Amino acid sequence: MRITNKEQLAAHGNREGRKIVAELLDAGLDALDPYVRVKQLVHVENGKIVLHTDGFEMKGDPHAGPLEFDLKDYDRVYVIGAAKGVQRAALAMEEALGDVLTGGHVIAKHGEDIICKKIGVTLAGHPVPDEACVEGCKKIEALARDITSRDLVFTITGSGCGSLMTYPADDITIDEIARFTHMMQIEKGVPTSDLNPIRTHIDRFKGGRLSRLFRPATLVHMTTADPSKQNTPVTRTTYFEMLEHNTFFPPLSTGTTYADCIAILQKWNAWDKTPVSIQNRLLRGTPETENMSVAEYESLGARFFGLIFKDATVYPAVRKKAAELGLPCVMLSEYQQAEAKEAGLVDAAMALCAERMAEPFRAPIVLLSSGENVVTVGAESGVGGRNQEYCTAAALTIAGSRKIVFGAVDTDGTDGPGGFQYPGAPDCLAGAITDGETAQAAKQAGIDLEDALRTHGTSEPLWRLGCGVAAAANVSALDLRVILIQK
Repeated sequence: MRITNKEQLAAHGNREGRKIVAELLDAGLDALDPYVRVKQLVHVENGKIVLHTDGFEMKGDPHAGPLEFDLKDYDRVYVIGAAKGVQRAALAMEEALGDVLTGGHVIAKHGEDIICKKIGVTLAGHPVPDEACVEGCKKIEALARDITSRDLVFTITGSGCGSLMTYPADDITIDEIARFTHMMQIEKGVPTSDLNPIRTHIDRFKGGRLSRLFRPATLVHMTTADPSKQNTPVTRTTYFEMLEHNTFFPPLSTGTTYADCIAILQKWNAWDKTPVSIQNRLLRGTPETENMSVAEYESLGARFFGLIFKDATVYPAVRKKAAELGLPCVMLSEYQQAEAKEAGLVDAAMALCAERMAEPFRAPIVLLSSGENVVTVGAESGVGGRNQEYCTAAALTIAGSRKIVFGAVDTDGTDGPGGFQYPGAPDCLAGAITDGETAQAAKQAGIDLEDALRTHGTSEPLWRLGCGVAAAANVSALDLRVILIQK
Protein backbone atom coordinates (compact mmCIF):
# COMPACT_ATOMS: atom_id res chain seq x y z
CA MET A 1 0.00 0.00 0.00
CA ARG A 2 1.50 3.32 -1.12
CA ILE A 3 -1.27 5.81 -0.23
CA THR A 4 -1.06 6.55 3.49
CA ASN A 5 -4.29 8.54 4.06
CA LYS A 6 -7.00 6.43 2.40
CA GLU A 7 -9.39 6.80 5.34
CA GLN A 8 -9.14 10.59 5.22
CA LEU A 9 -9.73 10.62 1.46
CA ALA A 10 -12.88 8.50 1.72
CA ALA A 11 -14.37 10.12 4.84
CA HIS A 12 -16.44 12.79 3.05
CA GLY A 13 -18.21 13.69 -0.18
CA ASN A 14 -18.94 10.77 -2.50
CA ARG A 15 -17.52 8.26 -0.03
CA GLU A 16 -18.03 5.14 -2.08
CA GLY A 17 -16.62 6.71 -5.25
CA ARG A 18 -13.66 8.27 -3.46
CA LYS A 19 -12.82 4.95 -1.82
CA ILE A 20 -12.85 3.22 -5.22
CA VAL A 21 -10.62 5.86 -6.82
CA ALA A 22 -8.17 5.69 -3.89
CA GLU A 23 -7.97 1.91 -4.29
CA LEU A 24 -7.35 2.21 -8.04
CA LEU A 25 -4.62 4.81 -7.58
CA ASP A 26 -3.00 2.72 -4.86
CA ALA A 27 -2.98 -0.38 -7.08
CA GLY A 28 -1.18 1.56 -9.79
CA LEU A 29 1.38 3.01 -7.40
CA ASP A 30 2.04 -0.34 -5.77
CA ALA A 31 2.85 -1.90 -9.14
CA LEU A 32 5.78 0.47 -9.60
CA ASP A 33 7.86 -0.66 -6.66
CA PRO A 34 11.17 -1.78 -8.30
CA TYR A 35 12.18 -3.81 -5.26
CA VAL A 36 10.36 -6.93 -6.44
CA ARG A 37 11.66 -6.59 -10.01
CA VAL A 38 15.29 -6.32 -8.88
CA LYS A 39 14.84 -9.43 -6.76
CA GLN A 40 13.52 -11.24 -9.86
CA LEU A 41 16.46 -10.06 -11.97
CA VAL A 42 19.54 -10.40 -9.73
CA HIS A 43 20.68 -13.47 -7.81
CA VAL A 44 23.88 -14.92 -6.33
CA GLU A 45 24.17 -18.61 -7.16
CA ASN A 46 27.15 -20.98 -6.81
CA GLY A 47 29.80 -18.28 -6.67
CA LYS A 48 28.27 -16.29 -9.51
CA ILE A 49 26.06 -13.22 -9.90
CA VAL A 50 23.29 -14.46 -12.17
CA LEU A 51 20.79 -12.21 -13.95
CA HIS A 52 17.56 -13.89 -15.07
CA THR A 53 17.11 -11.48 -17.95
CA ASP A 54 13.94 -12.71 -19.67
CA GLY A 55 11.35 -9.92 -19.70
CA PHE A 56 13.85 -7.22 -18.69
CA GLU A 57 15.47 -6.65 -22.10
CA MET A 58 14.51 -4.28 -24.87
CA LYS A 59 13.29 -5.39 -28.27
CA GLY A 60 16.18 -5.68 -30.68
CA ASP A 61 18.90 -5.88 -28.04
CA PRO A 62 21.73 -7.80 -29.82
CA HIS A 63 23.22 -8.80 -26.46
CA ALA A 64 20.01 -10.36 -25.16
CA GLY A 65 20.22 -13.61 -23.28
CA PRO A 66 21.35 -15.12 -19.99
CA LEU A 67 24.00 -13.23 -18.08
CA GLU A 68 26.30 -14.29 -15.27
CA PHE A 69 29.48 -13.04 -13.65
CA ASP A 70 31.93 -15.45 -12.00
CA LEU A 71 32.95 -13.78 -8.73
CA LYS A 72 36.50 -15.16 -9.12
CA ASP A 73 36.91 -12.62 -11.95
CA TYR A 74 35.99 -9.58 -9.87
CA ASP A 75 37.52 -7.83 -6.89
CA ARG A 76 34.72 -5.34 -6.19
CA VAL A 77 31.02 -4.93 -6.93
CA TYR A 78 29.50 -1.43 -6.78
CA VAL A 79 25.98 -0.02 -7.12
CA ILE A 80 25.61 3.64 -8.13
CA GLY A 81 22.80 5.78 -9.49
CA ALA A 82 20.11 8.41 -9.08
CA ALA A 83 16.34 8.53 -9.57
CA LYS A 84 13.11 9.17 -7.78
CA GLY A 85 12.61 6.11 -5.61
CA VAL A 86 16.08 4.76 -6.41
CA GLN A 87 16.52 3.52 -2.86
CA ARG A 88 13.94 0.73 -3.26
CA ALA A 89 15.99 -0.70 -6.15
CA ALA A 90 19.25 -0.15 -4.26
CA LEU A 91 17.89 -1.87 -1.16
CA ALA A 92 16.92 -4.87 -3.27
CA MET A 93 20.46 -4.94 -4.68
CA GLU A 94 21.87 -4.93 -1.15
CA GLU A 95 19.73 -7.90 -0.22
CA ALA A 96 20.25 -9.79 -3.48
CA LEU A 97 24.05 -9.41 -3.45
CA GLY A 98 24.63 -9.68 0.30
CA ASP A 99 28.32 -9.94 1.22
CA VAL A 100 29.26 -9.88 -2.46
CA LEU A 101 28.44 -6.14 -2.57
CA THR A 102 31.42 -3.87 -1.89
CA GLY A 103 29.37 -0.66 -1.62
CA GLY A 104 28.28 2.24 -3.76
CA HIS A 105 26.30 5.45 -3.71
CA VAL A 106 22.89 6.63 -4.93
CA ILE A 107 21.18 10.02 -5.04
CA ALA A 108 17.53 10.21 -3.95
CA LYS A 109 15.07 13.03 -3.47
CA HIS A 110 14.85 15.27 -0.41
CA GLY A 111 12.17 14.09 1.99
CA GLU A 112 12.80 10.36 1.66
CA ASP A 113 13.82 8.26 4.62
CA ILE A 114 17.23 6.64 4.15
CA ILE A 115 16.64 2.89 3.96
CA CYS A 116 19.90 1.62 2.45
CA LYS A 117 22.54 0.24 4.79
CA LYS A 118 25.62 -0.60 2.71
CA ILE A 119 25.07 1.71 -0.24
CA GLY A 120 25.59 5.38 0.61
CA VAL A 121 22.69 7.78 0.02
CA THR A 122 22.62 11.51 -0.69
CA LEU A 123 19.26 13.29 -0.56
CA ALA A 124 19.15 16.07 -3.13
CA GLY A 125 17.00 18.55 -5.04
CA HIS A 126 14.22 17.77 -7.49
CA PRO A 127 12.80 19.22 -9.75
CA VAL A 128 15.34 22.01 -9.23
CA PRO A 129 18.86 20.69 -8.50
CA ASP A 130 20.88 21.94 -5.57
CA GLU A 131 24.36 21.67 -4.12
CA ALA A 132 23.49 18.28 -2.61
CA CYS A 133 23.17 16.91 -6.17
CA VAL A 134 26.79 17.88 -6.82
CA GLU A 135 27.95 16.39 -3.53
CA GLY A 136 26.25 13.11 -4.37
CA CYS A 137 27.87 13.05 -7.81
CA LYS A 138 31.29 13.70 -6.28
CA LYS A 139 30.83 10.67 -4.02
CA ILE A 140 30.04 8.56 -7.08
CA GLU A 141 33.03 10.06 -8.90
CA ALA A 142 35.31 9.10 -5.99
CA LEU A 143 34.41 5.43 -6.47
CA ALA A 144 35.77 5.60 -10.03
CA ARG A 145 39.24 6.92 -9.16
CA ASP A 146 40.90 3.50 -8.92
CA ILE A 147 38.46 1.52 -11.06
CA THR A 148 39.86 -1.50 -12.93
CA SER A 149 38.75 -4.23 -15.29
CA ARG A 150 38.25 -6.46 -12.26
CA ASP A 151 35.39 -4.29 -10.98
CA LEU A 152 31.68 -4.85 -11.68
CA VAL A 153 29.48 -1.75 -11.58
CA PHE A 154 25.67 -1.71 -11.56
CA THR A 155 24.02 1.63 -12.34
CA ILE A 156 20.42 2.49 -11.46
CA THR A 157 18.87 5.51 -13.16
CA GLY A 158 15.36 6.60 -14.05
CA SER A 159 12.90 9.45 -13.90
CA GLY A 160 14.24 12.31 -11.83
CA CYS A 161 17.92 11.68 -12.51
CA GLY A 162 18.00 14.67 -14.88
CA SER A 163 17.88 16.83 -11.78
CA LEU A 164 19.24 14.55 -9.04
CA MET A 165 22.34 13.55 -11.02
CA THR A 166 23.51 17.11 -11.77
CA TYR A 167 27.26 17.73 -11.94
CA PRO A 168 27.90 20.95 -13.88
CA ALA A 169 30.48 20.94 -16.67
CA ASP A 170 33.35 23.39 -17.08
CA ASP A 171 32.66 26.87 -15.71
CA ILE A 172 28.94 26.35 -15.11
CA THR A 173 27.79 26.58 -11.48
CA ILE A 174 25.03 24.63 -9.77
CA ASP A 175 23.28 27.93 -8.99
CA GLU A 176 23.20 28.75 -12.70
CA ILE A 177 21.76 25.35 -13.57
CA ALA A 178 19.19 25.72 -10.78
CA ARG A 179 18.08 29.13 -12.09
CA PHE A 180 18.02 27.78 -15.63
CA THR A 181 15.95 24.74 -14.62
CA HIS A 182 13.48 26.90 -12.69
CA MET A 183 13.12 29.27 -15.65
CA MET A 184 12.57 26.49 -18.16
CA GLN A 185 10.46 23.97 -16.28
CA ILE A 186 8.55 26.04 -13.74
CA GLU A 187 8.26 29.53 -15.22
CA LYS A 188 7.87 28.48 -18.86
CA GLY A 189 6.39 25.00 -18.40
CA VAL A 190 8.92 23.37 -20.75
CA PRO A 191 8.42 19.58 -20.88
CA THR A 192 11.21 17.33 -19.66
CA SER A 193 11.65 15.97 -23.18
CA ASP A 194 12.86 19.43 -24.28
CA LEU A 195 14.89 20.18 -21.16
CA ASN A 196 16.86 16.94 -21.01
CA PRO A 197 18.81 17.33 -24.29
CA ILE A 198 20.27 20.54 -22.85
CA ARG A 199 20.99 18.90 -19.51
CA THR A 200 23.02 16.18 -21.23
CA HIS A 201 25.31 18.78 -22.80
CA ILE A 202 26.11 20.83 -19.71
CA ASP A 203 26.93 17.99 -17.30
CA ARG A 204 29.93 15.84 -16.36
CA PHE A 205 27.90 12.61 -16.03
CA LYS A 206 25.09 12.74 -18.57
CA GLY A 207 25.19 11.82 -22.24
CA GLY A 208 27.15 8.63 -21.60
CA ARG A 209 29.90 10.33 -19.62
CA LEU A 210 29.07 8.27 -16.52
CA SER A 211 29.96 5.12 -18.46
CA ARG A 212 33.21 6.72 -19.65
CA LEU A 213 34.05 7.53 -16.05
CA PHE A 214 33.82 3.88 -14.96
CA ARG A 215 35.68 2.41 -17.91
CA PRO A 216 37.28 -0.24 -17.89
CA ALA A 217 34.92 -1.83 -15.35
CA THR A 218 32.20 -4.22 -16.46
CA LEU A 219 28.97 -2.19 -16.60
CA VAL A 220 25.38 -3.28 -16.08
CA HIS A 221 22.77 -0.53 -16.44
CA MET A 222 19.27 -0.69 -14.99
CA THR A 223 16.50 1.87 -15.20
CA THR A 224 13.46 2.32 -12.98
CA ALA A 225 11.64 3.98 -15.89
CA ASP A 226 10.01 2.47 -18.96
CA PRO A 227 12.78 2.70 -21.60
CA SER A 228 10.42 1.75 -24.39
CA LYS A 229 8.58 5.06 -24.15
CA GLN A 230 11.15 7.58 -22.98
CA ASN A 231 8.32 9.97 -21.99
CA THR A 232 7.35 10.49 -25.62
CA PRO A 233 3.85 10.10 -27.03
CA VAL A 234 3.18 6.36 -27.14
CA THR A 235 6.55 5.59 -28.71
CA ARG A 236 7.68 1.98 -28.51
CA THR A 237 11.41 2.12 -28.85
CA THR A 238 13.80 -0.64 -29.87
CA TYR A 239 17.29 -1.00 -28.40
CA PHE A 240 19.19 0.93 -31.06
CA GLU A 241 16.44 3.52 -31.47
CA MET A 242 16.79 4.23 -27.77
CA LEU A 243 20.57 4.60 -27.98
CA GLU A 244 20.24 6.97 -30.93
CA HIS A 245 17.58 9.19 -29.35
CA ASN A 246 18.14 8.80 -25.61
CA THR A 247 18.11 11.88 -23.41
CA PHE A 248 16.77 10.29 -20.22
CA PHE A 249 19.36 7.75 -19.09
CA PRO A 250 22.77 9.29 -18.22
CA PRO A 251 24.99 6.22 -18.73
CA LEU A 252 23.86 5.67 -22.34
CA SER A 253 24.62 7.33 -25.65
CA THR A 254 22.41 10.11 -26.95
CA GLY A 255 21.64 11.37 -30.43
CA THR A 256 21.17 15.05 -29.66
CA THR A 257 23.74 17.73 -30.48
CA TYR A 258 24.78 21.19 -29.28
CA ALA A 259 22.88 22.65 -32.23
CA ASP A 260 19.74 20.82 -31.11
CA CYS A 261 20.04 22.44 -27.68
CA ILE A 262 20.33 25.93 -29.13
CA ALA A 263 17.29 25.30 -31.33
CA ILE A 264 15.24 24.19 -28.30
CA LEU A 265 16.13 27.34 -26.38
CA GLN A 266 15.18 29.49 -29.34
CA LYS A 267 11.88 27.61 -29.74
CA TRP A 268 10.96 28.51 -26.16
CA ASN A 269 12.27 32.09 -26.44
CA ALA A 270 14.69 31.22 -23.65
CA TRP A 271 18.11 31.90 -25.20
CA ASP A 272 18.42 35.45 -23.87
CA LYS A 273 17.46 34.30 -20.37
CA THR A 274 19.94 31.41 -20.38
CA PRO A 275 23.07 31.96 -18.24
CA VAL A 276 26.07 33.04 -20.32
CA SER A 277 28.13 30.08 -19.09
CA ILE A 278 25.53 27.65 -20.52
CA GLN A 279 25.34 29.64 -23.77
CA ASN A 280 29.13 29.45 -24.13
CA ARG A 281 29.14 25.70 -23.50
CA LEU A 282 26.58 25.16 -26.25
CA LEU A 283 28.19 27.60 -28.71
CA ARG A 284 31.73 26.29 -28.22
CA GLY A 285 30.97 22.59 -28.15
CA THR A 286 33.28 20.43 -30.24
CA PRO A 287 33.22 16.79 -31.41
CA GLU A 288 35.68 16.05 -28.61
CA THR A 289 33.24 17.32 -25.95
CA GLU A 290 30.12 15.86 -27.58
CA ASN A 291 28.00 13.20 -25.92
CA MET A 292 28.87 9.53 -26.27
CA SER A 293 28.05 8.04 -29.67
CA VAL A 294 26.25 4.74 -30.18
CA ALA A 295 29.49 3.20 -31.49
CA GLU A 296 31.43 4.26 -28.39
CA TYR A 297 28.72 2.96 -26.08
CA GLU A 298 28.57 -0.38 -27.89
CA SER A 299 32.35 -0.71 -27.56
CA LEU A 300 31.94 -0.87 -23.77
CA GLY A 301 30.03 -4.14 -23.93
CA ALA A 302 27.58 -2.94 -21.27
CA ARG A 303 24.17 -4.54 -20.68
CA PHE A 304 20.92 -2.61 -20.18
CA PHE A 305 17.75 -3.70 -18.38
CA GLY A 306 14.39 -2.07 -17.69
CA LEU A 307 12.91 -2.69 -14.24
CA ILE A 308 9.55 -1.05 -14.98
CA PHE A 309 9.04 -2.59 -18.37
CA LYS A 310 6.71 -4.68 -20.46
CA ASP A 311 3.08 -4.93 -19.37
CA ALA A 312 3.23 -5.80 -15.70
CA THR A 313 3.06 -2.21 -14.45
CA VAL A 314 0.64 0.63 -13.77
CA TYR A 315 -2.30 0.18 -16.08
CA PRO A 316 -2.58 -3.60 -15.99
CA ALA A 317 -2.59 -3.28 -12.20
CA VAL A 318 -5.34 -0.63 -12.26
CA ARG A 319 -7.38 -2.62 -14.76
CA LYS A 320 -7.07 -5.75 -12.62
CA LYS A 321 -8.25 -3.87 -9.54
CA ALA A 322 -11.14 -2.31 -11.47
CA ALA A 323 -12.17 -5.75 -12.73
CA GLU A 324 -12.23 -7.01 -9.13
CA LEU A 325 -14.62 -4.16 -8.38
CA GLY A 326 -16.76 -4.96 -11.41
CA LEU A 327 -15.79 -1.84 -13.33
CA PRO A 328 -14.77 -1.66 -17.02
CA CYS A 329 -11.81 0.54 -17.97
CA VAL A 330 -11.05 2.68 -21.01
CA MET A 331 -7.69 4.31 -21.74
CA LEU A 332 -8.24 7.92 -22.86
CA SER A 333 -4.63 8.81 -23.53
CA GLU A 334 -1.33 7.13 -22.82
CA TYR A 335 0.45 10.44 -23.08
CA GLN A 336 -1.52 13.57 -22.24
CA GLN A 337 0.68 16.68 -22.26
CA ALA A 338 -1.18 19.95 -21.76
CA GLU A 339 -1.59 22.74 -19.26
CA ALA A 340 -2.86 20.83 -16.21
CA LYS A 341 -5.76 23.18 -15.48
CA GLU A 342 -6.99 23.04 -19.07
CA ALA A 343 -6.69 19.25 -19.17
CA GLY A 344 -8.82 19.04 -16.03
CA LEU A 345 -11.49 21.29 -17.52
CA VAL A 346 -11.67 19.28 -20.76
CA ASP A 347 -11.76 15.88 -19.06
CA ALA A 348 -14.39 17.09 -16.60
CA ALA A 349 -16.63 18.33 -19.43
CA MET A 350 -16.34 14.93 -21.09
CA ALA A 351 -17.18 13.18 -17.81
CA LEU A 352 -20.29 15.33 -17.38
CA CYS A 353 -21.42 14.41 -20.88
CA ALA A 354 -21.01 10.73 -20.03
CA GLU A 355 -22.93 11.16 -16.76
CA ARG A 356 -25.84 13.07 -18.29
CA MET A 357 -26.07 11.67 -21.82
CA ALA A 358 -24.25 8.33 -21.67
CA GLU A 359 -21.93 9.66 -24.40
CA PRO A 360 -19.18 8.94 -25.34
CA PHE A 361 -19.10 6.43 -22.44
CA ARG A 362 -21.82 4.64 -20.49
CA ALA A 363 -21.58 4.42 -16.70
CA PRO A 364 -20.35 2.71 -14.67
CA ILE A 365 -16.87 3.15 -16.11
CA VAL A 366 -13.30 4.02 -15.18
CA LEU A 367 -11.39 6.32 -17.54
CA LEU A 368 -7.59 6.20 -17.40
CA SER A 369 -4.93 8.52 -18.73
CA SER A 370 -1.22 9.06 -18.33
CA GLY A 371 1.45 11.51 -19.43
CA GLU A 372 3.04 14.57 -17.90
CA ASN A 373 0.91 17.73 -17.94
CA VAL A 374 2.62 21.05 -17.25
CA VAL A 375 2.01 24.01 -15.00
CA THR A 376 3.26 27.37 -16.26
CA VAL A 377 3.87 29.11 -12.94
CA GLY A 378 5.28 32.40 -14.22
CA ALA A 379 5.80 34.91 -11.41
CA GLU A 380 3.49 33.14 -8.94
CA SER A 381 4.94 31.29 -5.95
CA GLY A 382 2.15 29.01 -4.75
CA VAL A 383 2.80 25.41 -3.69
CA GLY A 384 0.99 22.74 -5.68
CA GLY A 385 1.47 20.37 -8.59
CA ARG A 386 0.10 19.42 -11.98
CA ASN A 387 -2.13 16.62 -10.66
CA GLN A 388 -3.52 18.82 -7.93
CA GLU A 389 -4.34 21.53 -10.47
CA TYR A 390 -5.93 18.95 -12.76
CA CYS A 391 -8.22 17.69 -10.00
CA THR A 392 -9.01 21.18 -8.70
CA ALA A 393 -10.05 22.41 -12.14
CA ALA A 394 -12.15 19.27 -12.58
CA ALA A 395 -13.83 19.81 -9.20
CA LEU A 396 -15.01 23.27 -10.20
CA THR A 397 -16.44 21.92 -13.47
CA ILE A 398 -18.25 18.88 -12.02
CA ALA A 399 -19.66 20.80 -9.02
CA GLY A 400 -22.96 19.26 -7.99
CA SER A 401 -22.34 15.89 -9.65
CA ARG A 402 -23.16 12.89 -7.47
CA LYS A 403 -21.52 10.30 -9.71
CA ILE A 404 -18.11 11.62 -10.87
CA VAL A 405 -14.83 11.34 -8.96
CA PHE A 406 -11.42 12.50 -10.21
CA GLY A 407 -8.10 11.17 -8.95
CA ALA A 408 -4.56 11.95 -10.14
CA VAL A 409 -1.10 11.31 -8.73
CA ASP A 410 2.51 11.65 -9.72
CA THR A 411 3.67 8.07 -9.51
CA ASP A 412 6.84 8.98 -7.60
CA GLY A 413 4.68 9.99 -4.64
CA THR A 414 5.36 13.74 -4.87
CA ASP A 415 3.38 16.17 -7.00
CA GLY A 416 5.26 19.44 -7.32
CA PRO A 417 8.13 20.85 -5.25
CA GLY A 418 6.31 20.63 -1.90
CA GLY A 419 7.14 22.83 1.02
CA PHE A 420 3.71 23.92 2.31
CA GLN A 421 3.19 24.06 6.04
CA TYR A 422 -0.03 22.81 7.64
CA PRO A 423 -0.59 20.75 10.81
CA GLY A 424 -0.41 17.04 10.11
CA ALA A 425 0.34 17.51 6.41
CA PRO A 426 3.19 15.81 4.55
CA ASP A 427 5.83 18.05 3.04
CA CYS A 428 4.61 17.21 -0.44
CA LEU A 429 1.37 15.72 -1.71
CA ALA A 430 1.29 12.94 -4.31
CA GLY A 431 -1.80 14.38 -5.99
CA ALA A 432 -5.51 14.69 -5.21
CA ILE A 433 -8.98 13.14 -5.27
CA THR A 434 -11.96 15.46 -5.88
CA ASP A 435 -15.65 14.98 -6.58
CA GLY A 436 -18.86 16.89 -7.20
CA GLU A 437 -19.06 18.03 -3.57
CA THR A 438 -15.53 19.44 -3.36
CA ALA A 439 -16.37 22.90 -4.69
CA GLN A 440 -19.24 23.37 -2.22
CA ALA A 441 -17.13 22.09 0.67
CA ALA A 442 -14.44 24.63 -0.24
CA LYS A 443 -16.99 27.44 -0.30
CA GLN A 444 -18.30 26.48 3.13
CA ALA A 445 -14.74 26.41 4.48
CA GLY A 446 -13.94 29.85 3.04
CA ILE A 447 -11.47 28.40 0.52
CA ASP A 448 -11.24 30.05 -2.92
CA LEU A 449 -10.33 27.26 -5.35
CA GLU A 450 -10.27 29.65 -8.31
CA ASP A 451 -7.62 31.72 -6.53
CA ALA A 452 -5.70 28.58 -5.65
CA LEU A 453 -5.55 27.74 -9.36
CA ARG A 454 -4.57 31.29 -10.32
CA THR A 455 -1.70 31.39 -7.83
CA HIS A 456 -0.78 27.71 -8.33
CA GLY A 457 -1.23 27.19 -4.59
CA THR A 458 -3.45 24.11 -4.46
CA SER A 459 -1.62 21.97 -1.89
CA GLU A 460 -2.86 23.55 1.33
CA PRO A 461 -6.51 23.99 0.22
CA LEU A 462 -6.72 20.40 -1.00
CA TRP A 463 -5.20 19.06 2.21
CA ARG A 464 -7.59 21.13 4.34
CA LEU A 465 -10.49 19.70 2.34
CA GLY A 466 -9.31 16.10 2.83
CA CYS A 467 -8.60 15.81 -0.89
CA GLY A 468 -4.80 15.77 -0.92
CA VAL A 469 -3.19 12.36 -1.48
CA ALA A 470 -0.24 11.43 0.75
CA ALA A 471 1.92 8.58 -0.54
CA ALA A 472 5.22 6.86 0.15
CA ALA A 473 8.20 7.56 -2.10
CA ASN A 474 8.13 5.58 -5.32
CA VAL A 475 9.67 5.42 -8.76
CA SER A 476 8.20 7.57 -11.50
CA ALA A 477 6.43 6.28 -14.59
CA LEU A 478 4.65 9.47 -15.58
CA ASP A 479 1.34 10.38 -13.93
CA LEU A 480 -1.70 8.23 -13.23
CA ARG A 481 -5.13 9.77 -13.67
CA VAL A 482 -8.41 8.01 -12.90
CA ILE A 483 -11.95 9.24 -13.57
CA LEU A 484 -14.79 7.23 -12.07
CA ILE A 485 -18.30 7.71 -13.43
CA GLN A 486 -20.81 5.76 -11.36
CA LYS A 487 -24.16 4.48 -12.56
